[in-house]
Amino acid sequence: MIDQSVDKSKRQFLTTALTVVGAVGTGYLAVPFLSQMQPSVKAMAAGAPVEVDISKIEAGQLIRVAWRGKPVWVLQRTPEVLATLTTLDGQLRDPQSNESSQPESSKNPARSMKPEIFIAVGLCTHLGCSPTFRPEVAPHDLGSDWKGGFFCPCHGSWFDLAGRVYKGVPAPTNLEVPPYRYITDTQIIIGEAAEEKSA
Repeated sequence: MIDQSVDKSKRQFLTTALTVVGAVGTGYLAVPFLSQMQPSVKAMAAGAPVEVDISKIEAGQLIRVAWRGKPVWVLQRTPEVLATLTTLDGQLRDPQSNESSQPESSKNPARSMKPEIFIAVGLCTHLGCSPTFRPEVAPHDLGSDWKGGFFCPCHGSWFDLAGRVYKGVPAPTNLEVPPYRYITDTQIIIGEAAEEKSA
């Protein structure tokens, strides 16, 4: 007669071993799959804050940096430029920047934390073209009303040297001012908001 008894300890060992091997195999498959879903180092760097040294910017000079894949302008404005900003309010769509995107610390006529330094995302708020920097006053192609600013060649939108949009052009809002903060008087971090002082 043949022994029909089942060795339950061997069955339990095989079940446990198969479960462990299956779990380890699933882990080996899941780790590369899940890690590829993480943003690349390049993508993380593109969204990271950008440090800008403004110590060598001359009066009237504009420099460009990249932040989150967008051009960001840093402009050293002259006292003459700052004086003209207040004379343009009647020609602007949103002179007080009530409908525009900027940090609370830049919601003022100069649209900046320090009046002489203007920082803006260099993309037109109409369709995202990059306006050209046109600091000259009353050039023949823009007319006698032009006091210097940014001109979008794609559809003709005008912005003053505080990034405020003129009336009657396609752009609906002022240029965006990104979050930024000063580390020192000559070092700025774009992409990190300044700490707002509580009242």
